[in-house]
Amino acid sequence: MDETFDKALDELRGVLVAIDKDQVKVALDAIAGARRIALYGVGREGLQVKGLAMRLFHLGLDAHVVGDMDTPHLGDGDLLIVSAGPGDFSTVRALLGVARHAGAKSLCLTAEPEGATPRSADWTLVVPAQTMARDATAPSSVLPMGSLFEGALYLLFEVLILELRERLGVDAAAMRSRHTNLE
Repeated sequence: MDETFDKALDELRGVLVAIDKDQVKVALDAIAGARRIALYGVGREGLQVKGLAMRLFHLGLDAHVVGDMDTPHLGDGDLLIVSAGPGDFSTVRALLGVARHAGAKSLCLTAEPEGATPRSADWTLVVPAQTMARDATAPSSVLPMGSLFEGALYLLFEVLILELRERLGVDAAAMRSRHTNLE
């Protein structure tokens, strides 16, 4: 079991160090400069995206998960963040079109930057990890299916939050004060 843990951790580290730091800076600028932020992902990617939405809210940003009843109308100055690890999901691509038509900008997280979905976004942040799209034809990870991509998203999102916290001057106490007390 230790060998499997070591291999999984090595794979996650390899993905994270391979992420283009210029793309990370662009993503941070887009998030910090957005008036409102809506986030969307499908499946397990969607679970990671929901975690990012929660942390953005904890930072005091106006962040919402697409599909929730309180997601506002997007327009100029707003940002839609989506995840499309395998490069294309028709639902994600459709949401990008709606956001663009309304004047909002978009950021797509993906492992496949040449896919139709990331090509239709304003900005792309490539997370170079195996997704379900590749695990059946060219598996490269000890982790099953798209778990390497999804795990890398989780760690990337937490680091983005740390960077944003510093940039926005939000301390840990302020973040905790926005955490729900209804659990």
